[in-house]
Amino acid sequence: MFMGDATPEDKPALENVLKQFVFWAVHAATLLAFWTGVSPVAIAVCLFLYVIRMFAITGGYHRYFSHRTYKTSRPFQFCLAVLGASSAQKGPIWWASHHRHHHRHSDMPEDIHSPVISGIYYAHVGWVLSSQFIKPRLELVKDLLAFPELRLVDQYNLIPPILLGVGTYFLGAWLEVAYPGLHTNGMQMLVWGFFISTVLLYHGTFCINSFTHLIGKRRFKTTDTSRNNLILALITLGEGWHNNHHRYPGSEQQGMYWWEIDISHYILKALSAVGLVWDIRRYPERIYEEAKVAA
Repeated sequence: MFMGDATPEDKPALENVLKQFVFWAVHAATLLAFWTGVSPVAIAVCLFLYVIRMFAITGGYHRYFSHRTYKTSRPFQFCLAVLGASSAQKGPIWWASHHRHHHRHSDMPEDIHSPVISGIYYAHVGWVLSSQFIKPRLELVKDLLAFPELRLVDQYNLIPPILLGVGTYFLGAWLEVAYPGLHTNGMQMLVWGFFISTVLLYHGTFCINSFTHLIGKRRFKTTDTSRNNLILALITLGEGWHNNHHRYPGSEQQGMYWWEIDISHYILKALSAVGLVWDIRRYPERIYEEAKVAA
């Protein structure tokens, strides 16, 4: 059957085949690094794009679009949406709707990515590749649907990562001509700056769904198995303080104490200092009192 002959019933299956192909193709493209080689500038761009896009997921998709833990302007909201979409993890409406559903049913049979219920592989990546979750749960994100620009980003969520990939290629091609001493080129920058960075970003994000419900310490006796994990907090700029977060998801800050490193929170504090975000929500005193009792 040709794509043009597909019925409405066939469309989710066809979309899922395309989604799985793209997902694994991005992984396979990382192997091109054996051909392109590597340079310090390519690694630097890889790490930079990992960090800024991880912040877009943690500080944007998660703490802003999913939980509304701070306020910002409409233009900066759009910037967070586009930057988050460049991570190739779909749009803010899709992401936030499924995350809100996860919090409603955490580690219960309805949870879409519980390692306790469905196993590590399904919680980590299987649910992402499932045809069951292609569409967003629109009934859970009516606040986001009020913005047509967010609906546009969600609908055309592949455009930002494609543009980013093209941009990394031309950056490398320009550097090859302008600064040959850097020993980079278009293909090398595409592989390291986009493909490898994106795959690392995928699995850094997915680790929160899978491993923070299995490995770490539990400060609070929540109804799920969420745990705090320093290593995962470092990898994800602060999302590893998962038990704290599940106890009180209304707080933007996820590390409760100074030694619980939360880089996304530090970035948002800096953005608040220059007026780009405001009304950042914190853990109330009663949660700190509860933590003292649990210690």
